[in-house]
Amino acid sequence: MLTSIKGKSVIVTGGSKGIGRGIAEVFARQGARVMIAARGEQAAKIAADQLNAQGCDVHHTTCDVSDWDSVQKMVESTAVAFGGVDVLCANAGAFPQTKMVEMDPAEWDQVMGTNLRSAFLTVKACIPHFEKAGKGRVILTSSITGPITGFPGWAHYGASKAGQLGFMRTACMELARYNTTINAVMPGNIYTEGLQDLGQEYLDTMAASIPLKRLGAVADIGNAALFFASDEAAYITGQQIVVDGGQTIPESLEAIESI
Repeated sequence: MLTSIKGKSVIVTGGSKGIGRGIAEVFARQGARVMIAARGEQAAKIAADQLNAQGCDVHHTTCDVSDWDSVQKMVESTAVAFGGVDVLCANAGAFPQTKMVEMDPAEWDQVMGTNLRSAFLTVKACIPHFEKAGKGRVILTSSITGPITGFPGWAHYGASKAGQLGFMRTACMELARYNTTINAVMPGNIYTEGLQDLGQEYLDTMAASIPLKRLGAVADIGNAALFFASDEAAYITGQQIVVDGGQTIPESLEAIESI
């Protein structure tokens, strides 16, 4: 059994839906005090209200994770509400699907800002609170797309997710002086609202390419993040864990079809 994180202060960016909503729920159900941060106020409020109705302690705030002033305000409001910041789940992300020949450079910049710049900004803003507490935990939501695999239309997304891992490896050394670890969860295809928008044919095709023959659940990512936030993971930093149902293992479609 993992050490209880009951009462710990946890920030989940992009926590109003999808994987972020799943992470927020996993931590909240374990008794953590969770701040859901999202760009849309109404979506964040709905997510927080739903969890509070189940007996959880969840607050919400708006934040543009690519904007330094907005990130600072989000972190400070969390510290005021909960008495500090113990865990940062830097999850917020964008994944528009546009092939390079059609991609406006502004879209590239927007994805990099939301996915990669935000990792730096949120970690930086939390450092004073980790230093004050004498410890901390950071969990990044990366992806198999970029670090391991590729997919047409996601050049910017893949680059940002690979970039998160490069950032993490230096950050783990700089954060060590604050007794703070940083690790990454790398989801495969997880069933979320975003994937629903890609259509049933895409969902069926992706499920068929996974050895476990199904898409993952948001709680699968939340549970991995919970482990990295636990005392049991105190000696793990600068590492990543792939949560993909074995998707990246088969070397060909024939290998999958023979299962």
